Amino acid sequence: MTGGKRQWWMWPLAVVAIALAAAPLVEYWLTNPDDQRLVDLDVYRTGGQMVLEGRPVYDFMTPAPQLLPFTYPPVSALLAVPLAMMSWTTAQWVWTAGIFAALAVTVWFSFRQAEVDRRPLLFAVAMVACTYLMPIRDQVRFGQVDILLVSLCVADCMAKRPWWPRGFLIGVATAVKLTPGVFLVYLLITRQWRTFWVATIVTTLLTVLPLLVIREDTLQFWFSALLDPERLGSNAATTNQSMRGMLLRLYMNDTVTSVIWLVVVAVVAWYGFRGAYRAYQAKDPLTAVALVGLMAVLLSPVAWIHHLAWVVVVLGAIVGDGRDRVRLWVAGGVWLYYVLPIPWWGVSLKALEIPVLSPVLGKIVQNAFGLGALVLVWILASWLPKRRENLA
Repeated sequence: MTGGKRQWWMWPLAVVAIALAAAPLVEYWLTNPDDQRLVDLDVYRTGGQMVLEGRPVYDFMTPAPQLLPFTYPPVSALLAVPLAMMSWTTAQWVWTAGIFAALAVTVWFSFRQAEVDRRPLLFAVAMVACTYLMPIRDQVRFGQVDILLVSLCVADCMAKRPWWPRGFLIGVATAVKLTPGVFLVYLLITRQWRTFWVATIVTTLLTVLPLLVIREDTLQFWFSALLDPERLGSNAATTNQSMRGMLLRLYMNDTVTSVIWLVVVAVVAWYGFRGAYRAYQAKDPLTAVALVGLMAVLLSPVAWIHHLAWVVVVLGAIVGDGRDRVRLWVAGGVWLYYVLPIPWWGVSLKALEIPVLSPVLGKIVQNAFGLGALVLVWILASWLPKRRENLA
């Protein structure tokens, strides 16, 4: 009884430790110049403001120098209305708190095999380590929504006895940003029929609902804005670490690029979803979820670095119960790899203009996070099962 009480009393201390460790990151990004602060949150909030004012959601641009359009499905604009009703300062703090709450949920489910739900100190260590991953730092920097979507999908798949209909959260996440739709494929191939239909129905309802409220905006999104990938920004930019982004940086003929991309997408999708299916059959749903999350990044036409928030789940899958030292070393290497701003080193290397070295090695380093994601798919789908077999 006494030990149990000590454990409960340690939770507030763990929260304080996490807050102190995250404080420098939060302070840095919430006190930088206003026109550089949480620019994506500004997009969400302005989208909600357009709904309130009855103005076209997909025609506005945020103020210079960002000039960012609203790129999300119409239901996202409706869900952003409460943000528009807050002051800008309040919205920043509420959203940042939400990022860390979503990260806590993700860490809780991803590292549960290591008993972080019973060991406050381990939970605090995992939270702090994940906070400083570059994809998570970028959540705070831009005020992004990705870690919230990750937490919804992970909770839906990993909760032992959910109080909501399983599939509901995946449906919400898919309606909000489309890319979590890869989980519909996962549910289909693993024949989780009830969950699949719940997720599909929720996605459909939340997609159709805006027609009743913002009909013109809804039609504009599905028949115009969605078909223009350049609305998202330069697809060939370093921060696009999807397979298409890596191919675009080779600056080949557009037709050749598209053909290669479709072939590579087919191969990686087959390999990744097959790995997820096998993990599910082996009663390892966390690895399955991590693989599907990586598919959301790699298969998407555009996947910015902050979309790689799925690395948190990948780390949890590799760590497992924490008893295999080799897996811990691999997890440590993956963690360090995604803490460092390696893609930007590639940009610097290219700028040196060293013959042969700069253009070739520079591009490889520039694509580091995307290439790393491909390696993670192999680790989860092939190396990890073999590792477990060898230790069995």
